[in-house]
Amino acid sequence: MRDKIYNTIAFRLALWFTGIFAVCSGFAFLLFYYLAAQTLQNQIDRELTDQASKFTAIIHTSGLMGARQLAVLEAQAAGEKLIFFRIVYPTGEVFASSRMSYWENVHISKTALQKLTAQKLNIFETVEIPSTGQKARILYSYVAANAILQTGVAMDVYSKFLSAFKLVFISAMGFIVLFSAVSGRLLVRETLSRVETITRTAQNISGSNLEARVRGTGNKDELDHLVITFNSMLDRIEALVKSIREMSDNIAHDLKTPVTRIRGFAELALVQEESLDAYRSMAANTIEESDRLLDMINTMLIISKAEAGEGDYIFDNINLTAMIEEACELFAPLAEDKRISFSNEIEEGLVVEADIRMLQRAFSNLLDNAVKYTPGGGCVRVEAFMENRTAVIRVMDTGMGIPPEFHEKIFDRFFRVDSSRTNSGAGLGLSLARTIIRQHRGEIYVSGNLSKGSVFEIRLPINNSGII
Repeated sequence: MRDKIYNTIAFRLALWFTGIFAVCSGFAFLLFYYLAAQTLQNQIDRELTDQASKFTAIIHTSGLMGARQLAVLEAQAAGEKLIFFRIVYPTGEVFASSRMSYWENVHISKTALQKLTAQKLNIFETVEIPSTGQKARILYSYVAANAILQTGVAMDVYSKFLSAFKLVFISAMGFIVLFSAVSGRLLVRETLSRVETITRTAQNISGSNLEARVRGTGNKDELDHLVITFNSMLDRIEALVKSIREMSDNIAHDLKTPVTRIRGFAELALVQEESLDAYRSMAANTIEESDRLLDMINTMLIISKAEAGEGDYIFDNINLTAMIEEACELFAPLAEDKRISFSNEIEEGLVVEADIRMLQRAFSNLLDNAVKYTPGGGCVRVEAFMENRTAVIRVMDTGMGIPPEFHEKIFDRFFRVDSSRTNSGAGLGLSLARTIIRQHRGEIYVSGNLSKGSVFEIRLPINNSGII
């Protein structure tokens, strides 16, 4: 259980939030502590420098004896435990001092005297008083040509202030860490609650429940974009599953008919077991229905391979004019048998880069549908011409027409408009045609209305170099 908590994003984010907050607060404390310590030390150094200036002025007016009296008076006024004064020669010999009972363990630094003699600049140092353990700030300064002032100030007030600062910081840091941990946990939980909602929605989705969606907040933040993307993905999945179900139903329906016929032929042959003609008829009908099944399966495989980018297409420059004319000559007798007027207007010299086998199959499917769904006395017309380096092929008929709401659906596999179910077919012809045309970087469109016939238009680029 503990490992699960440690591995959660909420725990890690809260830990990071707390850690960053604590590090930033610690850095801020160290900065303030350093600035406060420097400010206090600079203040003490200024006070010591002011004292040295006083002694310099007294020596200029009253001599060293006046400086001796000033040392005693200044120490008594400030407090003998807070400040002391010594006037020494450059050799380190003491000439005069304030009362030193509290400061007796503070010695004269030979190193400081040497630095002062060499640099002629004030020398500051911080020392610890052995008897009390407190710190003192010491100044060595020339107050006359042969006199050096050693003065020191106890830093107990300074130390108490910094100690109080540390105590306040430790208390504040404890509160800050606790506050950042709690607030970080609340913020992370509030943020990740929407992610948990998405997770629960995904877990509740099943094959029979694809309608569940995550509600957005309208904040237009990253999580809201995630919700929109997730819901869009669910919409696509729902549409895909629905399409698969419809396809499965259509496949089952279209496979059931030929299988039922084959079974019926076999039963009939068994009933007429003494008739050799019955067996021959059964074999012929079985072959015919098997061919229909194989053609349907092969068409499905062609469509699937093409949509997966695995189609076996061989592109070459072909005479589109000749291909269309040959196809029209092939279907003209069928139209004549149905008393359908068949005409064409094909521009000469149409050449495109295409796979002629596949393109013939796509165009033949359109002509076959036009003749099949046009009643006797109607007409079918084919037009082909070049427009802006695009080959345009139109197949027009005066058949039953297609309702506008089905203009896109008719290109789905196994989809058939109710009015066309009386005619033979598996509902794969138009799907195959669109697949082939799109593999040629072209497009196929349909227009028209019920009772006014249909117009199928193919638009093909004349150059398909680089297509695999």
